[in-house]
Amino acid sequence: METDAPASPFRTREQKAEERSAKRRALLIAAVRMFNERGYHATLLEDVAASLGVSKPTIYHYLGNKERVLLECIALGIEQYHRAIDEAREAPGSGLDRLRHFLRAYARANMDDFGRCVIRTGPEPLSPEGRQGLRERKRRIDAAMRGFIEEGIADGSIVPTDSKLLAFTLAGALNWPARWHVPGGELSAEELASRMVDMLTIGLAPR
Repeated sequence: METDAPASPFRTREQKAEERSAKRRALLIAAVRMFNERGYHATLLEDVAASLGVSKPTIYHYLGNKERVLLECIALGIEQYHRAIDEAREAPGSGLDRLRHFLRAYARANMDDFGRCVIRTGPEPLSPEGRQGLRERKRRIDAAMRGFIEEGIADGSIVPTDSKLLAFTLAGALNWPARWHVPGGELSAEELASRMVDMLTIGLAPR
């Protein structure tokens, strides 16, 4: 009579990969929150490790040195903006509709831990290679916002204006919640993003 084989105590390759991914994510979340709260220079990897009850070498094993950790956090934030660009380009409606779609996602990203890190981190802590990479990634975001504005001007849904100045104005306003928004407050990030974008774009449509 056959019996069921005992369950293996050894993890499969997939389980090991999932566990590694979960550990990396936990380390990145702990790190990005300290970067946002203390700033890059005041954040010690020892403190990040201690907050999770692990050793500093564990961070080196999963992520690398401190700049590598910061770059990983920034990359996760940048992904959110790039995803917002792609989704807005697929959204139906006018150029103004797509601009609003993008701005709401942009504002929400600015209130996420990793998006905050993109906004709060200047180029100063990074190596020349890191600064160049950050500039190039941010350039795509700036160009996309300006592109949505110019699309709206072309199709008549946005009044003729200086697209570069408008993009700077919108980004400047929507970047500030990265510094003052408190998660769990009266308004959710979703509600706050929607209200701010409505206020900022109400005057863009032709009268």
